[in-house]
Amino acid sequence: MKNKNWVIHAFIVCMFFIGCFAPGSYPYAEKYILNADEKELIAAIDFFKKDNPQFIVPQSAGLQDGRSSPDDHWYHIYFYYPEENEIVYTWVRLEEKGKAEFALISISEGLTSGKWKEINNGFSGAENAEQKKRFEDRILKKVKVILQLKNTIVVSDK
Repeated sequence: MKNKNWVIHAFIVCMFFIGCFAPGSYPYAEKYILNADEKELIAAIDFFKKDNPQFIVPQSAGLQDGRSSPDDHWYHIYFYYPEENEIVYTWVRLEEKGKAEFALISISEGLTSGKWKEINNGFSGAENAEQKKRFEDRILKKVKVILQLKNTIVVSDK
């Protein structure tokens, strides 16, 4: 009996290390913690998209930003890279009071669903680094600037 338990435990440990039992719903996500609450971050992203409409996913893809249900922990957001013809899947969620996570999840080639590759898992090392840099340069840095500007605007009572 002891031999059987040892084999089962060894199997579970091996499967964990090769990624079959990766923890959490988004185990490979690249997460960025921002000093903003969830609603502020979502508003900044909405402003970014209005100011940069080239990053809005074409309606033909059938993807909409938002929660999949009222009790969904994640606010799902999609971006489009027209030069590469890629869709970027991200989400936002509350980290703690005054802080929110903005996570890069996966990239899809083309506008049809089903060709998703997970960040930190589905790309070679160089491709993964390139995807993260592209996201940080094109989207994340600009959203951070929007958040900073929002925090520096002082409304006068006069």
